Amino acid sequence: MDQYTVIGLMSGSSLDGLDIACCTFTKENNRWTFRINHTDVVPYPDEWVQELRSLPIATAKKLWEAHAALGAYFGQQVNRFMERNGLRGKVDFIGSHGHTIFHFPEKKFTTQIGDGAALAATVNLPVVCDFRSADIADGGQGTPIVPIADKLLFAEYKYCLNIGGIANISSKTDDNIIAFDICPANQVLNLLANRLGKEYDEDGKIAAEGKVCDDLLRKLNSLDYYSRLFPKSLDNSFTRETILPLIEEFQISTEDKISTFTEHIASQINNHLALIQQHESSARFRGQSKILATGGGAFNRHLIHRIKHHTGVEVVVPDPELVKYKEALAIAFMAVLRMRNEVNVLRSVTGAARDSVGGAVFRP
Repeated sequence: MDQYTVIGLMSGSSLDGLDIACCTFTKENNRWTFRINHTDVVPYPDEWVQELRSLPIATAKKLWEAHAALGAYFGQQVNRFMERNGLRGKVDFIGSHGHTIFHFPEKKFTTQIGDGAALAATVNLPVVCDFRSADIADGGQGTPIVPIADKLLFAEYKYCLNIGGIANISSKTDDNIIAFDICPANQVLNLLANRLGKEYDEDGKIAAEGKVCDDLLRKLNSLDYYSRLFPKSLDNSFTRETILPLIEEFQISTEDKISTFTEHIASQINNHLALIQQHESSARFRGQSKILATGGGAFNRHLIHRIKHHTGVEVVVPDPELVKYKEALAIAFMAVLRMRNEVNVLRSVTGAARDSVGGAVFRP
């Protein structure tokens, strides 16, 4: 039996904070199991929110200053987390996704800041980070990267849907798994809710009370990305340069914009689910269509209702801890596989030339 206790860190594009999860992974009889021991989310201070939003157009010097500073900030938060939960001396290493600033696989690069060396020095533990670069160097999309956890930790579910800043989905076949980004999600909804003085659309109440603008919905659904076959992935610039300018063309209330974009997310999940099913010949899962939904959007009751309406399938929202921290759990698990020198990024997901053992290791 092999066992590891690891802290996973996830910073998503919706900028709702740093997710921290201390998890224990056990491999016994060739099967992985997990336990989530302690969790926390640390909201970003306003100055970090503004900084992270501005970095895509910052100077190179400013970007690398932020890279080092964010790594140290992550370390400070992990130290506090370990002190609060009595974890000092009980954690084997850290897995950190970092915060994505650029993601352009077609140009062979991706950038997640949060310096692993600074993090390792601050917490005095080994750190695994930069999980995407090796896959992109091999011609892959570099994302989604969490499907290895869907495959090995959540094998009972045919589909795993994550509704974070960007919504993505994984689907299991007889002997493999595919996954890809579907559309922007919370990063758009949260920005719109901010205009109404809200952090987010709690339970989807704003969307439920607003009206769907059919013309805007048609324009959103007709964007070129949605007609592309997988593997495919989205950069945050898609929201900034394509989605938001399109929404601003319409002189409708913010409430109606939220309602329309919520409907857009649900309809695109349905469309891409149908696309997956058209390209599948899996015997093992035939007739099964249960979806495990996690990420902040899984708490949006109106959105989940609309997904069920469009797809007609069972959507399972697990306990709140797993909903919130599945991505941090997956990053911790990817760090375990990296430390074991085992595959943690799958070419069937990303379209790379081969599976890869992704992640750079920094030791204090």
